[in-house]
Amino acid sequence: MLLTFKGVRAQQVFVPNGKITFEKKINIQRSMSELDVPDEAKTKIEKYNISEWELLFNENSTLYRNRKTEDHQSKNQIFTDFKHNNRVIRRTIFDETYLLSDSIVRTEWKITHDIRTIAGYDCRKAIARINDTVYVVAFYTDEILLRGGPEGFTGLPGMILGLAIPRYYTTWFATKVEGFVNLNTEILVPTKGKKLQTEKEKEKLIEVVTRFFPDKTEKAAEAKRYFYGLTL
Repeated sequence: MLLTFKGVRAQQVFVPNGKITFEKKINIQRSMSELDVPDEAKTKIEKYNISEWELLFNENSTLYRNRKTEDHQSKNQIFTDFKHNNRVIRRTIFDETYLLSDSIVRTEWKITHDIRTIAGYDCRKAIARINDTVYVVAFYTDEILLRGGPEGFTGLPGMILGLAIPRYYTTWFATKVEGFVNLNTEILVPTKGKKLQTEKEKEKLIEVVTRFFPDKTEKAAEAKRYFYGLTL
């Protein structure tokens, strides 16, 4: 009986594939606090911009995309291949859709003892810093073994179900986890878009984006962080 219970428990705990629905919430009013906008105008703006995203996953890869689309070909997507340590970002820039390829971004996490329940899973808290000064708070579950997460965040001992970046006034929290669902026919590399295959092509796009920026060097670095950054 004990062996049977352990076998059943193992099946219940370790989720190899499925779909996670995330609510992405941006506090618009707070994000505008640093801008020179009259307070009266700020109060007329919706406080939150809320959108739904989904993360499809199997044992080796994930596809992160906007949930409310007719054909699931949302403009911005991230396909991550953990087996080969690379990813493809589908991003729209100036009404043009590009396919950007790079390796998986490594984030140095510090795991804490705090626990929070998200979408029915006990998740442990972790903290990291990106772009030198931006702090990130994540909550991950080791019941889903793949080390993925929303917006391309990875590197924890399990799946990230909660994420917060206070500097961006943005949070991502799972509202539903559908485990043991095979979605391999949908977890595919994005193909609709212009591929940037050479450094010359990438530099040309950065030049176009930063054409009117006074500090070309600094803004070029910002543009690269935007193209290949961890947030859509």
